Order: sequence, then C-alpha cells, then structure tokens
Amino acid sequence: MLKKTLALLGLLLLAAIAYLALWPVPVKPVVWSAPTDPGYTGAFAVNDKLSHLNMIDLGREEGPEHIAIGPDGKLYTTVLSGNILRMSADGSAQEVFVNTGGRVLGFDFDAAGNLIAADAMKGLLSVSPSKQISVLTNQVEGQPILYADGVVVARSGTMYFTDASTRFAPADWGGTFEASVLDILEQAATGRVLAYDPATKATRVVARGLAFANGVALSADEKNLFVAETGKYRIWKIDVEARNLDVGASANSQATVLLDNLPGYPDNLMRGLDGKIWVGLVKPRNPTIDKLAGKPFLRSVTMRLPRALWPVPKAYGHVVAFSEDGKVLSSLQDETGAYPETTGITETRDRLYVQSLHAKGLGWLKR
Repeated sequence: MLKKTLALLGLLLLAAIAYLALWPVPVKPVVWSAPTDPGYTGAFAVNDKLSHLNMIDLGREEGPEHIAIGPDGKLYTTVLSGNILRMSADGSAQEVFVNTGGRVLGFDFDAAGNLIAADAMKGLLSVSPSKQISVLTNQVEGQPILYADGVVVARSGTMYFTDASTRFAPADWGGTFEASVLDILEQAATGRVLAYDPATKATRVVARGLAFANGVALSADEKNLFVAETGKYRIWKIDVEARNLDVGASANSQATVLLDNLPGYPDNLMRGLDGKIWVGLVKPRNPTIDKLAGKPFLRSVTMRLPRALWPVPKAYGHVVAFSEDGKVLSSLQDETGAYPETTGITETRDRLYVQSLHAKGLGWLKR
C-alpha cells in the first residue's frame, strides 16, 4: 500500500512539474533589465495627501478611468460598462451620454465639440454632440489597432493616440486589465504612438517599441508628446514629427526619457493648470516582478500558477504632477489604496478629480 501511495505521489509530482514547465501560455517573455527601485524617497516620500477623498456616487458604475470637462462645461467620465457618463461638476444630473459597445480608456474633444475616444475594443472613435458614433481609424499600415488607450487632440486637428500592445487585444483576453498584465509580463515592447489626420483620414506611426504605451499629452507648444511607458516605469518626450521611430533603438534626438525609474506603473497623462502635467501611478512596483525581469522562463511559470498566487502589486494610491522639463512638482499618496488603481488627475480651478481603473465612485479633492 505504501509503495502504491508513493508511486501515485511521484506521478502527481511529475505531472505538476511537467505542467509548470510545459503547459502552453499566451506570453513569450523576453529578458529586460529593471532599474533598481529607489522606493518612496525624495520627491516621492510617503504622505497621505490622497486620503479622505470626497466621493461622487456613480450608482452601479465603476472605474472612472478617464475624466474631462467638455465644451459644454459638463464633466464626462468613462466607466467599465462601456458607458460614457455626463454630469455637472458636483456629480449631480448624471446621465449616460453614450455607450460605445467597447471600453473607452482615454478621450479628448476636438474643435467642433466631438468627443474623440480611444476605445480599447473599437479603435479611435468620434462621438458627435448629438451622440452619433463613427470609427475614425482602427488600423495602421495594414495592421489592426488592437488596444487604443490614450488620445490627445492638437490645435491643428491632428489626433495623437497610443496603441498599447500589438500582441494582446482586450477583446480577446477578457478585458483591458487582463490584456495589460499579459503585455507587461511579456515585455515584448510592441506599443506604439499613432497620429490620425482628420483632413486626409490617414493614420501613421509616430513611434514604436514601447512596453505598453499608455497615457499621452502634448507640450504647451505642441511640438512634443509626453507618453507613459507603463511596463518600464517611465515617461518619454517624443517629437510629434517623428515617423516610425523605434524608441528602443540607439539614442535619437526625437525621443528622450523625461522621467525614469518611477516608483509605480504610470498610466494616464493629463495637462493640469499652470503648466503642470499629471500622471497616475496605477500600481506600485513589486520586488518580485523586478527580480524576474531577467528570468523569462520563471515569468512563464508564473502564468501557470493560480491567479491568487500571481505577484500582483498591492493597492497604493498615487498621483504625481511634473513640469515639462521633468521636475516633480507634487506627489499625492494614500498607502492604504482605499481608492484603487489611481490612473490620473483632472484638474480644474476648484477641484482635483481622481481617475481610477476600478473604483466604485469618483473621488475628488478641493484644489
């Protein structure tokens, strides 16, 4: 009996080893070098300035991922259901402006008052004031745009937006969060910055080679883009005139790293008041993840573990304001992470609205 039990245990052990080593996974991790995390020091010293948020109830909705004030003075926000909500600045008079049938992660308004949306499922969309939805572009150079993420409209009318990953489409992998985890774990750096010209209806690649290209903002003179590279904890400054620029190649004057080695994963970028730019750090860094940067096989093994055992970073609220020359101007934190996955800040004269990937309400602070 003992021999049979031991034999069975041996077979189970071999099966477990074979599963962890050989079971197919969707990612093909590559080696990369994670910079040493300095932690919450210096300009990022721990504080509780993001604690005790005021809350706007969103009913059954969750995930006010992106917030902006429209030409009509109303507050707009996108939520997990696919709805774009519209309301007064104090959160009253809420209504569903439109549902795109996808998941809008970023949006802006053009000169005609159209809401220009980066929909992770649909591509770059235009929503008219009368709520008519049209697809502006969903492919570039014959390739589909799999993961439209952030967008900003220039005074010229050009629309700059990010395609976070050309490997993992949210529509195929259970949603935007799930697809982002796969892309960041793999580190193949297939993210792109794209530009759409509404006059010619042409889409071009501005830059490529980004490890999950996320939020995007324009410089005051609109000669440069600021782009969050979530997977490598940094923010780039990229010339708007760049064409098909590989940021991972040798040094190029058209692309420089403005903020490097951040203490978390940068998400949305939003122009604030007085020249500042806000970025949300959606999650803090995790030492285990950084240690696995040079171990692609172990990252594959991670995918074969139950999700509860994945080295998911803890909850930690953090938003940062910086200047165009890369100086950190403000750092607001809540180490309890009570308001989860802070993706950015929308600043008005009266308030700071806090964007979030999964919060049940919309948080804000008096400015």
